[in-house]
Amino acid sequence: MSLIDAVRIEARSAPMSGIEAVANYGRDRAGLIPLWSGEGDMPTPAFISDAAARGLANGETFYTWQAGIPELRQAIARYHQRHFGKSFGANEFIVTVGGMQAITMALQVTAGAGDEAVYLTPAWPNFAGAAGIAGVKPVPVLLDMTDNGWICDVEKIAAAITPRTRAIFVNTPSNPTGWTADRETLQAILDLARRNDLWIIADEIYALFHYGGSRAASFMDIMVAEDKILFVNTFSKNWAMTGWRIGWLKTHPSLSRTFENLVQYSSSGVAQFMQRGGIAALDEGDAFIAEQVERAHKARDIVCKILGETGKVRFSVPPGAFYLFFAVDGMKNSEAAAFDIIDKVAVGVAPGTAFSAGGEGFLRLCFHRRLDQIEEASHRLAKWINAR
Repeated sequence: MSLIDAVRIEARSAPMSGIEAVANYGRDRAGLIPLWSGEGDMPTPAFISDAAARGLANGETFYTWQAGIPELRQAIARYHQRHFGKSFGANEFIVTVGGMQAITMALQVTAGAGDEAVYLTPAWPNFAGAAGIAGVKPVPVLLDMTDNGWICDVEKIAAAITPRTRAIFVNTPSNPTGWTADRETLQAILDLARRNDLWIIADEIYALFHYGGSRAASFMDIMVAEDKILFVNTFSKNWAMTGWRIGWLKTHPSLSRTFENLVQYSSSGVAQFMQRGGIAALDEGDAFIAEQVERAHKARDIVCKILGETGKVRFSVPPGAFYLFFAVDGMKNSEAAAFDIIDKVAVGVAPGTAFSAGGEGFLRLCFHRRLDQIEEASHRLAKWINAR
């Protein structure tokens, strides 16, 4: 028996990311424009980095609060109050090592081996991967692509619920489709969860990347305090902090001690000097976010116009997030297409197969980059599409 055979089956079955496979293939190509990952091209702004550097210089390198330093939890509460129009207590928030730790802990609290968790797909692959590692069966429910955009049929979610279902994972605005739930859809999902006594794990990290003039609708708009909803979030997207690996989880205050214990036995907390950067991001970063959303909006319109003019692609203009999920006429193998695009026109995109059920036949690109790069990448992609 080999060593791999002795590894727990859930661990050895964890799939390699289809995004990583493409990125590893093309990341060193000269002149390549990388649009495969879910991040922008700007480094973290100085007002955030400088705050972290001051904390480091001041010797904030020791063990710290498991749930996050009080100043950061208070800043997260202020951020939510500004953007969601309600009062929040600092004890509702737990600082995490990125959004992934928040998701992992949410699963640890809501489901275990032999349980099921429903999620909407095409989907960012990490929730299903994390569920599988935990022994939880991820159950996909397909969004429908229509002439009016991607649609969530809540009856499909209802049909996927079994006696083993413990949670529904909802990412809106969505990666990769840009699907953005309206208030009525969120209410229908919440009503369904209440009837079946299910948890909702809400990933609303792109709530401010919404092109309808204000933030996207949120479960926070309709929930009551005792609803079984956990919100996972991250500093990565809004403030150009993907490499920092810092995020947070919002929960009912009665569960804070439980989540602090889970932090203790996993990461033991986030470095205090990094949390100083998080405070600066939240308290001083609203203008930066607004600039990024405006740029992403322009970039979205550029790529949709150029690819749309080929007459050979099918997509829904995304109302939220910063991805375009598009199908190319005649393309049957999106993974092979992604590698071919790297070789022939030096643009990095992610294959739709990386995004679970319903992804084959699609490609995803991240348009959260400089407008000149997005325009150039779009023309290169159009060249590849027209040459097929």
